Amino acid sequence: MQLNLEGRTALVSGSTQGIGAAIATGLARAGARVGVNGRDASRVEEAVARLEVEAPGAEWVPVAADLGTEEGAARAVELLPGVEILINNLGIFGARPPLEISDDEWRRYFEINVLAAVRLTRAYLPGMMERGWGRVQYIASDSALVTPVEMIHYGMSKTALLAVGRGFAKEAAGTGVTVNSVIAGPTHTAGVEDFVHQLVGDAMPWDEAQRAFMREYRPQSLLQRLIEPDEIANLVVYLSSDQASATTGGAVRVDGGYVDSILP
Repeated sequence: MQLNLEGRTALVSGSTQGIGAAIATGLARAGARVGVNGRDASRVEEAVARLEVEAPGAEWVPVAADLGTEEGAARAVELLPGVEILINNLGIFGARPPLEISDDEWRRYFEINVLAAVRLTRAYLPGMMERGWGRVQYIASDSALVTPVEMIHYGMSKTALLAVGRGFAKEAAGTGVTVNSVIAGPTHTAGVEDFVHQLVGDAMPWDEAQRAFMREYRPQSLLQRLIEPDEIANLVVYLSSDQASATTGGAVRVDGGYVDSILP
């Protein structure tokens, strides 16, 4: 299957590292012009330099903007108008005892993990609908369906994204624009490494810590290992392509069999 995104412009929010960087690389390798986003201009430039090695000859657009704010969203649209593929990847996560999550922290998770994606969708979806082609995706999580007790504020935000994705898919019905959520399972990133060590202890070597984490905190995984970011990116690139034209309004799983359900 040849996934050709030549001539398409994409924006991946929160793409200086981890899953976002892998998605940006995958889209670029398929031929898309890709906006790389982060809050700090120097970090964005450093990320672009690394990505140029991963996808030589690709066209990159640095989009330094804090998408957790209205001003940042407006700045992103100014730097990269006419986006045809919008990947809402920006998100924060962390462990916290449920009864110790403050009002401010609940608001922060909703603002960054949900409202930032809503703002970008509001900005770019009308143009996609007018042009008769577009792709919007929300990077959700297994936590949207299996809420971990140690991070229910995060789970809440990812569940909300599933509703957001389904709702905007209905708004775009019949226009040639598809809107989907991607349910990513436990994934190996630098941030997750820190999170794993936070839960199982800093003294363990990484391989041992990963196994202990999956055994104790994610025993439902059928892979029995963390997913690599490229594995998430592969599904995102497919959903961004013409070949995925009949897939919309969905919550598509790349979770390693973590969610014990036939349907989301």
